[in-house]
Amino acid sequence: MNASDAVALIRDAIPGRGGIWADLGAGQGTFTRALFELLGPSRIYALDTDARALDKLMRWGKKAPAEVIPVVADFSRPLELPGLRGAKLDGLLLANSLHFVRDPGPVLSRLAGWLRPGGRVVLVEYDRRGPNRWVPHPIQAARWPALAASAGLSNPVLVGSRPSAFGGDLYVAAADK
Repeated sequence: MNASDAVALIRDAIPGRGGIWADLGAGQGTFTRALFELLGPSRIYALDTDARALDKLMRWGKKAPAEVIPVVADFSRPLELPGLRGAKLDGLLLANSLHFVRDPGPVLSRLAGWLRPGGRVVLVEYDRRGPNRWVPHPIQAARWPALAASAGLSNPVLVGSRPSAFGGDLYVAAADK
């Protein structure tokens, strides 16, 4: 998937322009780039455990007017976002990342605490796909509403899906705090 595909996939889940967002599990930044294109001038925290992947993203980020802040960290563990200074996020993007967390409920609850009231969580995950080493703990679309509710989020809205080249479907859902 390239950034244009990612833009098309998440477009209807992004509520507006600007703000402070975090892309959790950003990797080399396919969805970070998509988020930037949709948000315009904004601050985007790009979190990943792979420093080399974030370095590749930052080579792109230096060309963009958005403030992209790389954070080498595991979002499934407690952490602080640099420069946030108690501010709340407008949104969180979890694109193909929450399926690496064995027990996503407590992690999602902690992450939802980073959001301002009305802040949004955008989830991109696989549906109708069994576990494997790349998707060890798939989050089926039917499971997402209960996870969102357990984190204090609104009932999620499914905003898009498409067949995955790797089997099953990719779906996009949004829920608000």
